[in-house]
This record gives sequence, C-alpha cells and structure tokens, in this order.
Amino acid sequence: MDWGRAKNVLIYAFLLLNLVLGYQLWIDYREQAGSSLDFTSLSESTQQIMEKNGIQVQSPIPSETPQLPKINYIYSAEMQKEPVELEEPVDTKLIYADEKELRSALEGAIPDLANYRHDQPSDQEHVFVFRPLVLKEWPLFNVELEFIHESQKIHAYREPVFEILPTDGAEEQKVLPASKALETLIERNFIPRDTAVRDIQLGYYGQLFNTEDQLAAPTWRFTLDNGEMIYVQGISGDVLTPKSDTAKE
Repeated sequence: MDWGRAKNVLIYAFLLLNLVLGYQLWIDYREQAGSSLDFTSLSESTQQIMEKNGIQVQSPIPSETPQLPKINYIYSAEMQKEPVELEEPVDTKLIYADEKELRSALEGAIPDLANYRHDQPSDQEHVFVFRPLVLKEWPLFNVELEFIHESQKIHAYREPVFEILPTDGAEEQKVLPASKALETLIERNFIPRDTAVRDIQLGYYGQLFNTEDQLAAPTWRFTLDNGEMIYVQGISGDVLTPKSDTAKE
C-alpha cells in the first residue's frame, strides 16, 4: 500500500469534513441571527410587569420587520376535503427533532408539500398540522393541511380547498416589531399571570367571514404554554383571539 498517498487522502478528507462542518455552523448562525432571547428589546415597564406577574418568554423574539401586503384568498372551512388514505402508511414519531426530519418521512406523500410548512404548536393528538405559505415564506394561519397518524404511522391526510389570490399591485407596509406586539399583550393583560410564551411567529391571519373571499393581513402569532394562541395584526396593532375572533384596539 502507498502509505504516502493514503495519508494525503486522509488529510484532504479531514479538510473537506471541516469545511462542511464550518458551513453548517455558518448556516445555523444565520438562521438564529434574526432572533434573540435578549429581553432588552422590551421596555423596562414591560419587563417589570413580566417579573411581577410571573410571565416568561421561552421563545426567541424575532427582530424581522419586513414590508408585506394584505392578501385575499378563497377558502371555506365547510369545503374541506375528506381524509384521503395513503397507499402505504408512513412510519412516524410522536415528536420530531426538526421539520427536515418530518419532511423526509413524508416525502412523496402529496405532490405540493413544498408549499406548506409544519406548524408544530398547532399539532393535535393524532394530527400533524401544516400551513400553506404566502409568498413562499409566511404561513397562512387560517388554513391547514392535516396528516392523520395513529400507532406511529401516518395513514391519511386531509387537504384544504383554497386559493391565494395574486398580490400584484397590493400596497406593502412595514410590519411592526414582534417586541412591540409582545409589549401590547403584556401591558394590556392579554397574557395571564404565571404563563409562558413558548412560540412567536409571523404569518398571515384574518377573521373568517361567511364568504369564500377572505382577507388576511401580516400578523404576529403568540402561542402560550396552555396552547392558547393570540394574534397581533402587524399593521394596525389590533389584538385578535380565536375565542372572540374580534379585534381589540
């Protein structure tokens, strides 16, 4: 055996491995760069209320404030399709480390899964919930694709009937910071005492009316540790709760 050549191959292999690991660390850093658990983005009065009421924020507070338009979409909950049985049940877990792992398990289950994102806070006992993406990035919280599982096998899915209408020409407006939306909820007592905020996401949400043509706006969604979800409209700052589904200024 040519030991000199083998030694060179090993050196190059280790260099390549280091490059791959370094690239992965850089990607992870970029993904986390837009969020921070640093509560200095919250006002001093908000932090005092948090301490007094035992409120915790266990999720990073996103710093992104993109410019987004309102959208119109066609959807009716009554038109939801019946569950479709998979030809081959998919082995699954109750909890996944990340979305990539779940997507890998569901690969090929439906043709347009790339247009959806897993919404883990919305998962139910026997259902994985995915949300359609607006502008290929922002989840539409009013609509869901369900993957139904039992005994660690996904055996069916329920696909929504909807259409997101083109946004060409729609006015784009800057979304208010998540920290400001969170301050509103804390200072106006929308978050109960001894409660933790465990997830903060930006997406689209709108009140559902008795028509197929619906309107949704960029909205911050705050998920509490009891499962309750509270929405703050990203343009007006109005607070919406699914219980009342009405705006509270």
